[in-house]
Amino acid sequence: MPHWPRGPRPAYKWIALSNTTLGVLMATINASIMLIALPDIFRGIGVDPLQPGNTSLLLWMIMGYIVVTAVLVVSFGRLGDMYGRVKMFNLGFALFAVFSVLLSLTWMQGTAAALWLIVMRVLQGVGGAMLMANSSAILTDAFPHDQRGLALGLNQVAGIGGSFIGLVLGGVLGPIGWRYVFLVSVPFGVFGTAWSYLKLRELGIRRPARLDWWGNLTFAAGLIAVLAGITYGIQPYGGHTMGWTSPLVISAIGGGIAMLAVFCLIETRVPEPMFRLSLFRIRPFTAGNVSSLLAGLGRGGLMFILIIWLQGIYLPRHGYSFIRTPLWAGIAMLPLTVGFLIAGPVSGWLSDRFGARPFATGGMLVAAFSFVLLMLLPVNFVYWEFALILLLNGIGMGLFASPNRAGIMNSLPPEQRGVGAGMSATFQNSAMVLSIGIFFTLIILGLAGSLPGTLQHGLVAQGVPAAAAARVAALPPVSVLFASLLGYNPVQTLLGHVISQLPASRAAYLTGHSFFPALISPSFSRGLTVAFGFAATMCVIAALASLLRGGKYVHRAPAADAEPGTAGIPAPADAEPAPAGISQ
Repeated sequence: MPHWPRGPRPAYKWIALSNTTLGVLMATINASIMLIALPDIFRGIGVDPLQPGNTSLLLWMIMGYIVVTAVLVVSFGRLGDMYGRVKMFNLGFALFAVFSVLLSLTWMQGTAAALWLIVMRVLQGVGGAMLMANSSAILTDAFPHDQRGLALGLNQVAGIGGSFIGLVLGGVLGPIGWRYVFLVSVPFGVFGTAWSYLKLRELGIRRPARLDWWGNLTFAAGLIAVLAGITYGIQPYGGHTMGWTSPLVISAIGGGIAMLAVFCLIETRVPEPMFRLSLFRIRPFTAGNVSSLLAGLGRGGLMFILIIWLQGIYLPRHGYSFIRTPLWAGIAMLPLTVGFLIAGPVSGWLSDRFGARPFATGGMLVAAFSFVLLMLLPVNFVYWEFALILLLNGIGMGLFASPNRAGIMNSLPPEQRGVGAGMSATFQNSAMVLSIGIFFTLIILGLAGSLPGTLQHGLVAQGVPAAAAARVAALPPVSVLFASLLGYNPVQTLLGHVISQLPASRAAYLTGHSFFPALISPSFSRGLTVAFGFAATMCVIAALASLLRGGKYVHRAPAADAEPGTAGIPAPADAEPAPAGISQ
């Protein structure tokens, strides 16, 4: 029987992989499951999210979970290094299950119910942050370095695939009962909590230290302010189509950046910082995180834009009622998930032998090419062409994600894996929020120039009173986007009672499958071209950043601190010399 120094039997690594993958899958499914189910949730609690005063409720229902996970993953990764990664992971599973139950037990109605859901989603996100911050570190502890690419690849693919599985799951469960959208996580949360408590073991190197309170506070305050400013920047302000000129948004983003600068200063002064800036001296770590940030900027808002494209234009023009479009939009995007599932594990396994650079760099170039193809696709496309491009995009992102994560984790000293994984997740999650803001801004700018005039002229031509048409045309384009995102009939929602005053044939045409999609297509197409061009550019720059990571590199601890299962394994022959002050 082979001897495993300081570690469990070889089968343990597969237990760790299955358990952490379940945790990450749950966390990412719940990041997107509400998106398709939002119409059913808002109808269930009796709130019209398109009313001007309710726009912030809609945005925080979508963004609150993502924001809190972005803010807390570093802190929970650091706490995992100090007190035990498995302990933090177990607690995250338990919190996730508890707040999933509380989300489904909402007894209120109206704004109070919406606020309850937002708060419970934020607290559920605390559990999700614990899961995401420690899963990669637990896997890195459990697997030898020459198998981490496959393990982290499967884990990473489950995480990215979960965000798309959540779309379909929300579309299926929402019409049955909106509470099921939250209840579906409960059995998995209870099972995962018990399983992780009974089976997972602390294998990592723990180094108790004092908690960096000032670092945690300034980082949380700064990042929350920046992400909140981005969230409110999407909303209209005064007579402007968006809120980027709002004093609140400018103050939040500017103050947040200033607070993050103070945080960086603190981290260079305290003896035990939460954010290990010295880790950026490790070239593979720095290059991997920069490329991950850029890839996140290119990919993060893609889901929202594709959903609006499918629900607002493509599916209605092909005979789907607006109320059915949320579910079918999720189904239409499945090729993207298939691409992840094909490329992720394979590229992770290959990166164990050849290093992360060729696959991560090539993956970004493939993704950039897919965005160029999306730019060239007509708004009313042929579905098989669209599906093949999504498959190519998923393959490109899968080729990138698994090796990149393995390259980052392999470069870290064993005692810094928790905080390093948390730092990496922070870049990725923050990029998603920023990307959503950028994509929405680019699409709205594309709509703002021509949509009001086109909308007013088209409505008047169909017999809508000039005053009512002018009122609808004056609404900010974000209202049109949100109506499409929520699966509402846009014209019926925007015109309201005016529809009942029109002849039946005119009303049927205005609220039918062709009028609104044909009206919005030219303006939306301009916004799409700019947004996909931005995404392609980010992917190309990410490929360049990935190219600079160097050859295959695995951090090797001193013999006394060798990680479980890898004692006595020499560093790869093509490993780069460790940076000054970092043991290889």
